Amino acid sequence: MDTTTVVDRTRALLVEHYVFADVAEKLDALLAARLAAGAYDVTTPEELGAAVTADLQSVNGDRHLRLKFHPDQVPEGDDAALMQEVARSFDQSLGGVPQLRRLTGNVVHLELGPSLFPVAWAAEGITAAFTLASRGDALIIDLRANTGGDPETVALVCGYLLDEATHLNTLHERGGEASRQFWSPTQVPGRRFGGTKPVYVLTSGKTFSGAEELAYDLQQLGRATVVGERTGGGAHPRRGFTVHPHLEATIPVARAVNPVSGTNWELVGVTPDVAVPAAAALDRAHREALAELDRRGGDLPALAEVRAARSGGA
Repeated sequence: MDTTTVVDRTRALLVEHYVFADVAEKLDALLAARLAAGAYDVTTPEELGAAVTADLQSVNGDRHLRLKFHPDQVPEGDDAALMQEVARSFDQSLGGVPQLRRLTGNVVHLELGPSLFPVAWAAEGITAAFTLASRGDALIIDLRANTGGDPETVALVCGYLLDEATHLNTLHERGGEASRQFWSPTQVPGRRFGGTKPVYVLTSGKTFSGAEELAYDLQQLGRATVVGERTGGGAHPRRGFTVHPHLEATIPVARAVNPVSGTNWELVGVTPDVAVPAAAALDRAHREALAELDRRGGDLPALAEVRAARSGGA
């Protein structure tokens, strides 16, 4: 392994692409100094990745900024490592919808994960899941094991939960320029769950990146109640560059700005509205949903079941 070549390629990519140019200059100097001092005199790609990642995250704590080790060899090319991982996990997770079920009280539990896959891949499964979920009276979206994904897919999911096109997020490139706005779609395939029935989003400390955006967007709009743990705190979308057959430099190229808060969840994570351990989040959200449905009254067809479930300790 030519450590110098790997580190120098990582430095060049950092200076060219990192969204915060001033931080990139500091990190470039740090990596050069650490290389000269022998800090990266290691024997395996995994050790090198861990050492460089620690230094990359030492200035501003950006968890998307990494020299990521991959046990399996990855091809050359931008985002090649990411797409290889995506392809491997897509079919194993039923297209990103590993679980959909009806709980008592006509509450629907919908798990999205392990990622919000690119919308061209994920749209079919999301459409089918939300078409079925639309018949529920309340919805629990489970993101506890979801570690990221595509902002276009975030927008698609939000389209099933909002009744009209809504501004969700704006990405700003280095220098502050607004590069792209994301809006929920005016129309969606299948059936909407709609913008009025109760929605709960489950989170954990593992919930990260694009999954955090989904929770944050819905929370800021007042459309969903977040239940669980504070999320990981990664708001900067990244690109990946193969710098070694087993190492990928992941470099954030933009920052997210929410139109409601004027900021994002970087480093601080998404703060739950109802804070409970992740393992208890589903039961707590179900109880919250049953209570809300009961509060809304007798126009709901499943009201008798709601009250029976509540009285039974659901």
